[in-house]
Amino acid sequence: MENFFSNPDRADSLASLFSQAPIALAMLMGDNFVIKNANTQCLNFWQKGSEVIGLPILEALPEIATQEFPGILKKVYETGTSYNGSKFKTFIEKEGILSTYYFDFIFAPVFSEHKIIGISLVAIDVTEQVVNEIKLRENEFLFRELMEISDFSTAIYKGENLIIAFANDQMLQTWGKTADVIGMKLEEAIPELQGQPFAEILRTVLKTGEPYIATEDKVDLFVDGRLQTYYYSFSYRPMRDESGQIYAIWNMAVNVTELVEARIKAQKGIKEYRELAEAMPHIVWTANNQGKLSYYNENLLKLLDITEEEIPELDYKTIIHPDDLANFKRSWEIADLEKKSFELEFRVYDKTKEKFIWFLNRATPVFDDLGTIIHWIGASTNIDEFKILSAQKDTFLGIASHELKTPLTSLKLYAQVLERMLRKSGDEKNAEFAKKMDVQIVKLTSLIGDLLDVTKINSGKIYLNEEAFDFQKLVIETVEDQQMSTSCKIELHTKPVGMVFADRDRVGQVITNLLTNAIKYAPNTDKIVVEIKEVSGNLEFSVQDFGIGMPEDKKDRVFEQYYRVSGDEQTTFPGLGLGLYISAQIIERSHGKIWVNSVLGKGSTFSFILPQIEL
Repeated sequence: MENFFSNPDRADSLASLFSQAPIALAMLMGDNFVIKNANTQCLNFWQKGSEVIGLPILEALPEIATQEFPGILKKVYETGTSYNGSKFKTFIEKEGILSTYYFDFIFAPVFSEHKIIGISLVAIDVTEQVVNEIKLRENEFLFRELMEISDFSTAIYKGENLIIAFANDQMLQTWGKTADVIGMKLEEAIPELQGQPFAEILRTVLKTGEPYIATEDKVDLFVDGRLQTYYYSFSYRPMRDESGQIYAIWNMAVNVTELVEARIKAQKGIKEYRELAEAMPHIVWTANNQGKLSYYNENLLKLLDITEEEIPELDYKTIIHPDDLANFKRSWEIADLEKKSFELEFRVYDKTKEKFIWFLNRATPVFDDLGTIIHWIGASTNIDEFKILSAQKDTFLGIASHELKTPLTSLKLYAQVLERMLRKSGDEKNAEFAKKMDVQIVKLTSLIGDLLDVTKINSGKIYLNEEAFDFQKLVIETVEDQQMSTSCKIELHTKPVGMVFADRDRVGQVITNLLTNAIKYAPNTDKIVVEIKEVSGNLEFSVQDFGIGMPEDKKDRVFEQYYRVSGDEQTTFPGLGLGLYISAQIIERSHGKIWVNSVLGKGSTFSFILPQIEL
């Protein structure tokens, strides 16, 4: 059968048509495939000029020698069977560099008198199309890989039937399904979604093209053999093709079940807390780190006779007694700086009673993960009746103590006269009894003195007769006096430290109290250590004992009124628990500071400082 190209005259007459064709055309003659003709389109594909016409194909395009083309050409020439190549990958040399191209082509045999004389080539460059397809596949691969490793649950649904085209492992776990559901309709794969709004929302997104974003939506899913409730934050976003048509919905979801359940539980706890707070007789409140109230129970509104709308503008200066305001501010500032709780008594104006009421106020800081105070939790207890009773008690104690001093003075005088008379008559035994009576009267007088001091302190009437005096000299005198009345050795470490301006007798009272306490609370040791030194412009006094000590959580309470340190079950120590309270008040009113360091079972060190002065 004669090929259309077998007649050379016909082939020549079509030369002009070849050159103008929009596709690549060429004629390869003989078994060495000499290029008889090639149009411009073909020469451009080969990156060659017309000089290759008349050359064997492998000489014109040596780079194809190691590719598949020589074998394909030979097979077509020998068998007479055409060869169709689709998106065939080809390497063609351009400016000395091999570049990759893709072609759709046909190698067809050319016959003359039933004999193959050559091969015709028809080719279309599809490089751009193939490269785009490769990029698309790569992008799709990267997209799928990204979705697979993502922490988000991800799925793609196609068409009105919501066919599951893709679902990563996270989404499959969310559904409680396996990869078998891919390719299924969403509502068939997950039948429990019927009756829930999600399929309808997806179809609305398909129809309108408007994304849908949900926060903490509830969904019921059949997982692990039972229907369970979960909460998800998710989005449905339309996916469009090149023409802008929506063909699928991209679903991304995050499981927030634990977060929502924790918040529900917290809200329930807050509700219970608020109900409890409202049922309490106290004022319960919280404040931010700036001191602004963020929560309060009804009792606060009743006390101040204001509305909730007025709380944000509440100024503490308008409700706290002017005499207590400075101490309130200072206590809160110290607690904020040291990041610790505080307890403080101050008076608040009760608008309904039109007078100031005493409250005991406690506040505890709440911290974030970085240790920063984020808010305060506090309670205020009405102690006005207690303060009134306490004042009445102090008045009674003051009167009683004052009235007892006169008869005690007389008793002490009688005891001393009796002791001298008995010793003069030679009755030593009864003289000792009289001496012991005198000692007990001294102790009772000391206790009465403490009670008087407490009543003066509580009423703000304690008087300090301040003067400049040599601190070292006072310590030495006091230690010598105490050493005469005890067998415990007082080891003194002292040197000249300068002058202080305070009440010499009251400071001596503090030193005496600390020394007697050290001896009393160290009954099984044979010494205490006293030291004075200069520290940063202050004079520091300390007394160390090696006695019972006290727990860390109790040591700061020893300066409270009536608080007493107890020993073990077999050991008790007499006293009213007033000495250290009085000492602390004297030191603080002398512009000093008092503290204690203690280890249970090993002893305590009581210290105080007073400002040093220069004369």
